[in-house]
Order: sequence, then structure tokens, then C-alpha cells
Amino acid sequence: MKDKQSSDPLSEATNDQQADEPVSPEAGADNAASSGEPDESLATDNDDDARQPGSDSEVEISLETQLEALSAQLSSAKDEQLRTQAEMQNLRRRAERDVEKAHKFGLEKLINGLLPVLDNFDRAIAAVPEAAADDEVVKSLLEGVELTRKTALDVLKTFSVEVLEPYGEPFNPEFHQAMTMVPSPTAEPNSVIDVLQKGYTLNGRLLRAAMVVIAKTEEA
Repeated sequence: MKDKQSSDPLSEATNDQQADEPVSPEAGADNAASSGEPDESLATDNDDDARQPGSDSEVEISLETQLEALSAQLSSAKDEQLRTQAEMQNLRRRAERDVEKAHKFGLEKLINGLLPVLDNFDRAIAAVPEAAADDEVVKSLLEGVELTRKTALDVLKTFSVEVLEPYGEPFNPEFHQAMTMVPSPTAEPNSVIDVLQKGYTLNGRLLRAAMVVIAKTEEA
């Protein structure tokens, strides 16, 4: 009996066909499960699942880096905006000061040009001798010159021009120019006892210092 089964050509062909047929994954898995051996494909899937949390961490780190970069850019933009606003405010303030100065001192050159005219009025009035002051012709001329001078000064006062005539006042080097010092028994030392030429200011700014004579203590 044993010899007949081993020599059966049909059984041998069936065994050879089963050996040549490919094994499906399901069958392999079943075979592996039945045989107790681990499946390599399942191990690969487990490795991918094990690496997945690491990929999420890398994404989170990348997002944090981008967020920090955006925060830095936003902070820089805010700083630049603040600097720009400060510069604009400074420019506006400087422009306002320039406009204010233009209003206050825009006529400075014109007034300086008129000061010699006022000086000539003063010289004309001072040049009239006292003996001729009673003459009707001289008197009318003198009144006309004084009236013209007063009108000119009134116009200048409307533009905040003030006359410096510091007779009897203490000497002030900011507004007075000392021409000489003269001993005086009655005047206070370092006070103005004579005004050689009047001074003028425009809105508190000195246009021309007053030329004065200063008293000093008499030498013993």
C-alpha cells in the first residue's frame, strides 16, 4: 500500500502545484498567526505609528518659531510707527514755532531799516536851539517833526516795538551798550546818566542796544 501512494503521479502533481502557487498576504498572515511567527508588514506599520507623535512635535515647534518671528515683526512695526509719530509731532511743532517766529519777527529787517529815520527825527528835535523855540516858524516845524516821530512810534508799537530810553535805570548789559563811565556825585554807581542813542526791541528781542553813559563813584 505504501509503495502505491508514493508512486501515484496525480498526487505528486498536486503537491508541486501547491508549492508553486503564490501565497496571499491574508494567507500569510493566517499562516504566521497559526505558526506563531511575526509578520514583517505589521511591524512596519507599527514603526510608522510610533514615529507619528514625533512628526506632530516637529510641526508644533515649527509653528512656535513662526509665531515668534511674527511677534518680533509686529513689535518692530509698532516701534517704527511710534518713532514715525514722534518725528511727525516734532516736525509739526517746529513748523508751528517757525510760523510763530515769522509772525513775530518777520518785520525785523524792515524795522531795522526804519530806525535811522527815527534817529534823524531825534537829532532834528535836539538840534533846535532853545532861543529859537519861541519862533513861530521854528515852533511849527518842530511840532511837525515831533508829531511825525510820534506817529511812526505809534505804528511800530502796534507791531510790538518798544523804545529803550533807560535814563536813570541800572545798567543792563543785555539791552544797554556802555560808551563811557563818568563820575557822578548824585547818581547811583553803575546807573545810566545819559542816553546817546535810543535802543529798540521787537517782541522782547533786542533790535538795537541803547548807547548810554554810566555813572561811577567819584575818586577821593
